[in-house]
Amino acid sequence: MKVLVTGSAGFIGSALVLRLLARGDTVVGIDNHNDYYDPALKEARLDRHAGHPGYTHLRIDLADRKAMETAFGEHKPRRVVNLAAQAGVRYSLDNPLAYIDSNIVGFGHILEGCRHHGIEHLVYASSSSVYGANTAMPFSTHDNVDHPLSLYAASKKANELMAHTYSHLFGLPTTGLRFFTVYGPWGRPDMALFKFTRAILAGEKIPVFNYGRHRRDFTYIDDIVAGVIRVLDKPATGNPEWRGDTPDSATSRAPWRVYNIGNNQPVELMDYIAALEKALGKKADMEMLPLQPGDVPDTYADTGDLVRDFGYKPATPVEQGVARFVDWYRGYYKV
Repeated sequence: MKVLVTGSAGFIGSALVLRLLARGDTVVGIDNHNDYYDPALKEARLDRHAGHPGYTHLRIDLADRKAMETAFGEHKPRRVVNLAAQAGVRYSLDNPLAYIDSNIVGFGHILEGCRHHGIEHLVYASSSSVYGANTAMPFSTHDNVDHPLSLYAASKKANELMAHTYSHLFGLPTTGLRFFTVYGPWGRPDMALFKFTRAILAGEKIPVFNYGRHRRDFTYIDDIVAGVIRVLDKPATGNPEWRGDTPDSATSRAPWRVYNIGNNQPVELMDYIAALEKALGKKADMEMLPLQPGDVPDTYADTGDLVRDFGYKPATPVEQGVARFVDWYRGYYKV
């Protein structure tokens, strides 16, 4: 089938495009190639699939209403995966309007395109950040998430609410996926693994926030992509048992669903760093720092619904995933 993938030069988007093409789908990719991080890395990711006969690339911004209308009208995809977004928790403290433009306005254009062109299923990236001030572990999609700690998190929660409106009013099947700390080859330079690797190899100190007491449900890129495809292939349906007097936060009478995709095995930040030191064969010089504004101390995904509905659960051990990232990093940067 023809699938529209936004953020197709991004970390997750590029990996997803490759997997869709490999199974025979036709893919239309959208990316604005902004300079939030090194555009050369985005170009290098794109080079992996740009020449494939089943792939078409559009360099447009989700916030460009006319361009998005044209993209849907000319290419007529059957299903859509929205991975394009302004990412990063800390960046949202300094550049909040970038999140409004991309994550709110841009997502509105995606929803309108899906509505007017009979899209069979919209799958979109949400985030573990939506759990915000929640402390009950593991994080469940059935829990209330009304206390985000950053504008990035608030924009992702807004996406879930906007999607529900379109599912309710227009019968558009939508599924939101709350990703938990995605890592692996071709990853984002603003993420901890990338930053730590670069600093350790350069003999520089690495900043360890919350004095290393963070716990993260690190999830390997291949596991994320496999989960996205399983969800994409099974359009959301309404929950006939949903009740307004005891509302379930993960389902609806409308064809709307939300799932966690995480490793379901939170790892201490210090253990993550130890795995990186082992893969690099070099010790890290650490600068211990307090918790940063907007950061969540711990993340831990309840993936029971994903297992029940799709028979799928991420399973790549952190030691294995980190070693694969280091192999890629050394090869890509020739270090």
